[in-house]
Amino acid sequence: MEENIFQYGFIIKGLLGAIFASITAGLAGTYIVTRKMVFLSGGITHASFGGIGIGYFAGFNPIAGAAIFGILSALGVEYLSVKQKIREDSAIGILWAFGMAVGIIFIYLTPGYTPNLMGYLFGSILTVTNADIIALGILSAVLILYFLVFYRTILYISFDEEFARTYSSYVNIIKYLTTSLIALTIVLNIRMAGVVLVISLLTIPPNIAMLFTKVYSRIVVWSVVAAFAGTTGGYAISYLAGIPVGATIIFTLVLFWVTGKVVKKLTAKSTP
Repeated sequence: MEENIFQYGFIIKGLLGAIFASITAGLAGTYIVTRKMVFLSGGITHASFGGIGIGYFAGFNPIAGAAIFGILSALGVEYLSVKQKIREDSAIGILWAFGMAVGIIFIYLTPGYTPNLMGYLFGSILTVTNADIIALGILSAVLILYFLVFYRTILYISFDEEFARTYSSYVNIIKYLTTSLIALTIVLNIRMAGVVLVISLLTIPPNIAMLFTKVYSRIVVWSVVAAFAGTTGGYAISYLAGIPVGATIIFTLVLFWVTGKVVKKLTAKSTP
């Protein structure tokens, strides 16, 4: 008698998480890649580790702490680079190092048993909770609605911020809101891919999509599709092989990207 893997609750939660992670990664990731904000997103990712450490020390949900720390870090980079005239890469580097240092210090100071951080650093299917699924589902709905309402402004900001300012007087507000949503996307996907690898979940799918289309709306759609294929494929391989899920998801996405590059190259050669 064959084993029905869907009888396990963590498998169902993992698949639901994959769906919502794909939606959030596809939408936020397209904005990150087209605006060339990958380094900023990496800074937010690692700075949020400070919130995880504070959460453990203070006795509340570490992901909630990471969300607060991540959003404040994202807004802090915008403030330091624009208002204080500090170079953006320097501001990111400062907050990146500060967040990781704060996280390590508070985890060390936490009394009792030192928590296992492997799930936060590299992702774990066993750590995905009902609250994580609900939060990702809500964020998916918010991102879809947000991008539908402000699609044209987001599109212009992504490719030509100066032109966007002639189209809308709310460019700065949109930038701050979008950066905050990206921070939430990163933090809520930490359970899926981990602090170390989550940025790849947001950047690889858009790069796969951009191999075949340059239309922004299509990049978003195909990014979601690529992210879903990578996350579900990664979960399946992880479950069967007993290896870390976050690393497996990223490995699968990289294989898809390499395959896409090969297919595009072969297609270009065969075109007369």
